[in-house]
Amino acid sequence: MRLIRFGPVGDERPGVMAPGPAGDPVGYDVSGVVADFDAGFWSTGGLDLVRGAVASGKLPRFELDRVRLGSPISLPPKILCVGLNYHEHARESGMTLPTEPVLFMKAPNTVVGPDDPVLIPPGSVKTDWEVELGVVIGRPARYLPDPAAAREVIGGFVLSTDLSEREYQLERGGQWDKGKSCETFNPLGPWLVTADEVPDPQALWLELTVDGQRMQYGLTADMVFPVDYLVWYLSQFMVLEPGDLINTGTPAGVGMGQQPPRYLRAGDTFTVAGQELGSQRHECRQAGPELDRGPG
Repeated sequence: MRLIRFGPVGDERPGVMAPGPAGDPVGYDVSGVVADFDAGFWSTGGLDLVRGAVASGKLPRFELDRVRLGSPISLPPKILCVGLNYHEHARESGMTLPTEPVLFMKAPNTVVGPDDPVLIPPGSVKTDWEVELGVVIGRPARYLPDPAAAREVIGGFVLSTDLSEREYQLERGGQWDKGKSCETFNPLGPWLVTADEVPDPQALWLELTVDGQRMQYGLTADMVFPVDYLVWYLSQFMVLEPGDLINTGTPAGVGMGQQPPRYLRAGDTFTVAGQELGSQRHECRQAGPELDRGPG
């Protein structure tokens, strides 16, 4: 099942994308069944309610091409990120492969929709791109016994863009969170695909282009630490809660790794895509006090 949220920024409603009678994708409004795709949705059996409502055939429909799609989940309780988790990306960064996952966090209010503008921070000269497989937690996880147990707590998967300001991240005290938490720095979507529809998260491709030029293409099989291991590992250090988002790392091809380095500027357009995960398109704009860009 593919979960979506649609509507104006800050006023998104939960929906489902499913094949219509003619086989074309159709939007179904499930706001009369669940309030939102948030922590409460996952912890109270909301997915089963939605599945039942879709099966009933009585949900109101809407045309997908006539609505704005927001992030398919509301603001997550936590955004947990993994650095240097692709062999090729670690090599292009000139860094040794980690022996344990490299962890950092992003502010939850960095989340925006799959086609929303990305804002370049004032004075930024090193805003970088990273396409990632996002994992959304569906059940509480604490001290999981082994990586195999992780599949029982994963709610679904989502296309995630982990933007970074490299100067803030690496040259302003070495605090990664500082370079990761600027507004609009975590677009999600267009949909969340439920875990049952992704039998092997290590068999997906991810791609990112900037102004029509492919910069990143990689396979999740290249991960240093696979998805199930990451969920198990994180559960040893913190309680994973329903609705939490895990960004699992990026393939090679980031701007910092180009020769010479290349970064995003206002006016650039970049697209992101992932197998089973859909695609995003973003225009880069200069951030400023006149832009009040809410979550979505």
